[in-house]
Amino acid sequence: MGFKAEQAISGTHGEAWINGEKFAEIFGLQAKIDILKEDVPMCGVNSGRGKKQMGWEGKGTVRFNKINSKLLKQQLDALRQGKELVVTIVSKVADPAAMGAERISIPNCTFDDITLADWESNKIIQEEKPFTFSEMPTLIDSIGA
Repeated sequence: MGFKAEQAISGTHGEAWINGEKFAEIFGLQAKIDILKEDVPMCGVNSGRGKKQMGWEGKGTVRFNKINSKLLKQQLDALRQGKELVVTIVSKVADPAAMGAERISIPNCTFDDITLADWESNKIIQEEKPFTFSEMPTLIDSIGA
């Protein structure tokens, strides 16, 4: 069964929230789970190595145009208190031609670094904030499932 080109989902229709607050300045978001596997030696007919799933690791990156210091302030305030900023990130893609929306909530996210300054003449300031998460995400809405 084929599909029409206009059904391909465009990231242009993506949105993101951090701790319930919409961040309109976010222009890219990637979150993924790496499956952690261990080699299983195998004898006999199949002398190759099998793999056994032993857990998972969640990680991602939020990319945004810098328009304020909101996240920087929250991270520095938490660091001053000897804490780590823990957030929930919600990603939504709702391309009108895709007949639905995909929305996923990623709890227990912590950012991997704090960018204090990163700018260059004649360039819009953009930041990437890598993060990790250790709680299973929830698929709230799905497209065509």
